[in-house]
Amino acid sequence: MSVDELREYGLVEMTDDEIRDFLSARKAGVLGLPDDDAPYLLPLSFGYDGDSRLYFTYLLGSGSRKEALTEAADTASFLAYSVDTVYNWESVLLTGRISLVPESAWDELEQVLDDAWRPGILESASLSGTLAVYEFRIDEQTGIKHGGLPPAFEASDG
Repeated sequence: MSVDELREYGLVEMTDDEIRDFLSARKAGVLGLPDDDAPYLLPLSFGYDGDSRLYFTYLLGSGSRKEALTEAADTASFLAYSVDTVYNWESVLLTGRISLVPESAWDELEQVLDDAWRPGILESASLSGTLAVYEFRIDEQTGIKHGGLPPAFEASDG
């Protein structure tokens, strides 16, 4: 079913302000990079500048597939979502361009990068690995949400 068909069940499109607020409150999502057979999907934490860019910190090893695919990608997708209950959830899908941020620019991004959540294991592993920061410039965004019960379950006015 399309989003239009699901409106009668309480599904609504998010406004730009709602998408901005949602991304500001989230710390993780899934990055989709183009690959030969199917998209390569990576769960990643991110920092958000509050406007049009996400920032990802990669911990790279030798022969890193995510690094190679990121460098080769013209465009990428990113999905962030939140599920509270079966009748209360939100998701935002972004499409954009991803590029390496030079290390000389990292200080300018300190606040955005510090706000990003990272698993504890990455903090420990970063001492022995190579770090890279990538910028995801948002070209397109769409968000949908469902909050509340479907009309058939809501209390009637009568």
